[in-house]
Amino acid sequence: MLELYDTLKERFKLGELKQQRDDLAFVTVEADRLHELLSHLRDVEGYTHLVLLTAVDWIEEDLFQLTYLVNNRDEACDIGVRVMLPRDNTTMKTIHDIWPTAATYQRELREMFGIDFPGSPRVDEEFILEGWDDIPPYRREFDTKAYSDKTFAVRPGRETHDPAAYMKQQREKGEG
Repeated sequence: MLELYDTLKERFKLGELKQQRDDLAFVTVEADRLHELLSHLRDVEGYTHLVLLTAVDWIEEDLFQLTYLVNNRDEACDIGVRVMLPRDNTTMKTIHDIWPTAATYQRELREMFGIDFPGSPRVDEEFILEGWDDIPPYRREFDTKAYSDKTFAVRPGRETHDPAAYMKQQREKGEG
């Protein structure tokens, strides 16, 4: 992995290598170099499989982190390529031309985080949240409890219990 990193870092101005295991490492790259780097990894270095594309909301830093995990089957190793993007009006170039399966991940990230991938197939169509009209639910400022209280009626049997006290009470009922 270090040899690959040394080869790539001059050409793509990568952040530091974070090696998780011998067969898994992560690097950060500027957004405008991502497409070129992923194409190089696929076409030259043998990373032919997109394992996943995911996001993390770093609300405290006002950033989203996209992680593209790609696999080299011949070498049995993975590399995660991270991109940091500002949270406001977040847009990222699509990679569906490199891996067509990325279009599905990009649709999900648009709907759940509000990250746009212009030009990605069907990215503007509803995907999981049909009829959703609130902020994207995976953004950290989304208040799940407030949304639930506003949307769903209170029903009997939905009381909240302290798990330890509740289990103790249930055990005592069973013994009597």
